[in-house]
Amino acid sequence: MKDLPAGGPPRYPVLLSAAGLAIFLGVWEATVRTGLLPPAWVPAPSAVPLALVREIRNGIWITAVGDSLSHYATGVIIGSLLGITVGAAVALLPRFDAAQAWVARLLRPIPPLAWIPFALIWFGASQTAAAFIIGVGVFWLNYFASQSAVRAVDSGLIELAAAFGQGGFFRRLWKVVLPAASPGIFSGVRSGLGQGWMAVVAAELFGIPGVGQRMTEAAGVLATDVLVLYMLTIALLYGLTDFLFELITNRAMAWTRQ
Repeated sequence: MKDLPAGGPPRYPVLLSAAGLAIFLGVWEATVRTGLLPPAWVPAPSAVPLALVREIRNGIWITAVGDSLSHYATGVIIGSLLGITVGAAVALLPRFDAAQAWVARLLRPIPPLAWIPFALIWFGASQTAAAFIIGVGVFWLNYFASQSAVRAVDSGLIELAAAFGQGGFFRRLWKVVLPAASPGIFSGVRSGLGQGWMAVVAAELFGIPGVGQRMTEAAGVLATDVLVLYMLTIALLYGLTDFLFELITNRAMAWTRQ
């Protein structure tokens, strides 16, 4: 039997991706228009842009996106900063590590969505409640990523820094430990960006203003075109935040490629 030729990368990957998407949308449109899929179950792709125009004209889309971005940004920033700080402290301070070990093991398995009832009791159906839920999920991702990244720093670098006069704890932290651990820390932050958007929709399904609440309203009247619109909105917002963070990371980590 002859060996099969090794397949190389396609010559025009962008065109192939665009063609695949066009075929997918065309088949979707055809199945709805021919009645194979009832419009009450799944809207035709051509109905989604019209839904976007209606939502924008009524001021609903901008308001919902603004509300979601507000508590998303608050939860991600606070959860990331706390996760990085505590995770790094656990890796650097053995006594603190021992003191919090059982607390972390107790709380870590609890999913962020399990905190929704307490968030609603403590803060009501508000942006603070949504930010709290988002922050809980983001915290643990950054906690473990930072802990692992700091522990993986070569001890030889720390000894070398001490030999060159970087003897203080905070000086070594800022000059050696955090720069060396930054790739792992940034990886945790990036994972938290995606986790945050999942928590946004889940939190808003319980009446907190935003994209998730609008999806609940649309589901109640079988407005499937509006449902798909806001599903795509979440995908677009996640893609945008991930793209912007990648640009920031590449700029901040440029020194590693020199």
